[in-house]
Amino acid sequence: MKELKPIKEGKVREIYDNGDSLIMVATDRISCFDVILHNEITKKGTVLTQMSKFWFDMTKDILPNHMISVDVKDMPEFFQQAKFDGNSMMCKKLQMLPIECIVRGYITGSGWASYQENGTVCGIKLPEGLKESDKLPEPIYTPSTKAEIGDHDENISFDQSVEVLEKEFPGKGMEYATKLRDCTIALYKKCADYALEKGIIIADTKFEFGLDEEGNIVIGDEMLTPDSSRFWPADGYEAGHSQPSFDKQFARDWLKTNKDHNWTLPEDVAQKTIDKYLQGYELLTGEKL
Repeated sequence: MKELKPIKEGKVREIYDNGDSLIMVATDRISCFDVILHNEITKKGTVLTQMSKFWFDMTKDILPNHMISVDVKDMPEFFQQAKFDGNSMMCKKLQMLPIECIVRGYITGSGWASYQENGTVCGIKLPEGLKESDKLPEPIYTPSTKAEIGDHDENISFDQSVEVLEKEFPGKGMEYATKLRDCTIALYKKCADYALEKGIIIADTKFEFGLDEEGNIVIGDEMLTPDSSRFWPADGYEAGHSQPSFDKQFARDWLKTNKDHNWTLPEDVAQKTIDKYLQGYELLTGEKL
């Protein structure tokens, strides 16, 4: 069996070249504040891959996505090992667009900090008198640039997103920027409505898009996972403070309160983190992993 090496390693994902497709493996690594922690969170990669698959299947009517298969039997022999089963996705190759497409349905995190300062989020003026975790009158689109590992993404305005895209795709900046914004909001609305029926609030999320060989815009990367979204339990939700969540916020909060952590979570915090991921997955999909 031929040993394969990833062509690209992110904080959580490893990407392998498979000729005319890519194989994306979601590892059990966890990153917080743009740092990879020393712990692995068992089964986390499988949750991320299977959850993306669930949403990709659900949103095909809005926009095509890059998924070809999550069955390792469809992949080269190297991937037919236990460590790749469930957490690997064979995908179409895309030319990725240089914008992270963030949509916020509720005010929290950096958006809440910015609103308290000047009543805006990423330059968008919001109504007065909002409380932390309030639902926004309409979801807002707040794109950012994509940073290299170790750097922070930078929030930009819609007009700046047009400029970034225009630089890379002359004559297409406005068309692509508008389509990214409209698709981001349409995808969020459909999925957030569905999730709410299952007892989960999707407070915000980010999507990434690319172009296929015909030049169509396609959803790439991951979709609506606990790594790319804030999931809150609808049960017990009330605005005015931060919310408990089904994502890595639990790990982030522990790191914030325990300053001498050396980027390592205690076993019980690591276990509670994966429990949150699994609980979110089961509520949304109605299936046990």
